[in-house]
Amino acid sequence: MKDFWEEVEKENTKKKINKKKIIIISIITLILISIITISIIYVKNQQARDWIDRNIFRKEVLQDKVTTIELKDNQNNIYAFNKYIGILNKTEFSIYNQNGDSEAQLEIQISNPLFNSANRFLAIAENQGQKMYIIEDKEIKWEAEVEGNIEQININKNGYVAVSITGTSYKTVVAVYSPEGKELFKTYLSSSRAVDVTISNDNKYLAIAETDTSGTIIKSSIKIISVEKASTDPTNSVEKTYEGENNKLITNIQYQDKNKLICMYTDKITIIENDEETNLINNENKKVIFQSVELTNHVVSIEEESSGLFTANSKVNVINVDNKETKTYTAESVTKEMITYGDKIALNLGTEVEFINTSGWLVKRYIANQEITSIVMSDNMAGIVYRDKIEIVNL
Repeated sequence: MKDFWEEVEKENTKKKINKKKIIIISIITLILISIITISIIYVKNQQARDWIDRNIFRKEVLQDKVTTIELKDNQNNIYAFNKYIGILNKTEFSIYNQNGDSEAQLEIQISNPLFNSANRFLAIAENQGQKMYIIEDKEIKWEAEVEGNIEQININKNGYVAVSITGTSYKTVVAVYSPEGKELFKTYLSSSRAVDVTISNDNKYLAIAETDTSGTIIKSSIKIISVEKASTDPTNSVEKTYEGENNKLITNIQYQDKNKLICMYTDKITIIENDEETNLINNENKKVIFQSVELTNHVVSIEEESSGLFTANSKVNVINVDNKETKTYTAESVTKEMITYGDKIALNLGTEVEFINTSGWLVKRYIANQEITSIVMSDNMAGIVYRDKIEIVNL
């Protein structure tokens, strides 16, 4: 009899355990179904996505709810780099963090700056002048002067610098410096002008985009130079030259990962890889208002599309340079300015800014009560610039 009751008690315990398991499994299943359902609605339904972004993910920020940096006057040159915003006023370069707190003040003898940054490095050069400064984090790493006039400056993520110089006996001179400020070599262009320069992320190659407008036909070309060879024998350092189509004007080039060289023309974007140049974006018969190659392993173009009798949308196409996949995002207004950095794209829509990522998703929407002057942006923060202040948006 005792064995019987023990058996009954064990059976009841098993039933209780089984019921508990069923309840837990049911709750988990309901949660998973809810997450999947919400995800599908978020992806497919624009109105639902806007509501979720605003009320659940809190992606919408208002002008009066952000940190502000006050500007003393209107003689400011503003740039975002690394995790800071820098303000050059006369000869003082003030560095602020994402909380709007002052981090450092540096003396920079530059009045009309050219900025370029990568990783923790910032290059500042005098436009059409001789001086340049390299800043690492918040300190001046080195400075130098050149013979001639600086037209462009480029720095890679390891601190290698390329400077395009005019005003000498050559059409253009391109000088390359090590992260310590040592001049490694110079390349001389006698008949063409350097439109843009870029150094690969592994420091092995310098690419120069050139244009020759001396004849009746515009000639664009891209020259790839071995940094190692040029450091010992500059005259025999050219690895490859790519000739562009006649009357196709190149405007920008950018090395991305795996030595993929992205080339932006006025009407297309191409990629050079495995010694071949192929199209990524063709803008023929499209109303393209902005395009950029200044992203991490992606390129972007914005088309203006009519949405009504007097209205238009901005269709943003983001292409992954590795798998050539395209992600699309639509802003319900005409973009007035586009800023790109890292994996972020900022769309200035007048009194709003939409920050999206290279996956085509909204990261943050900033809403102002006045017209936005301009935007500066780095990896994780942006500055909304007005005449008398900068408002910081953390991304």
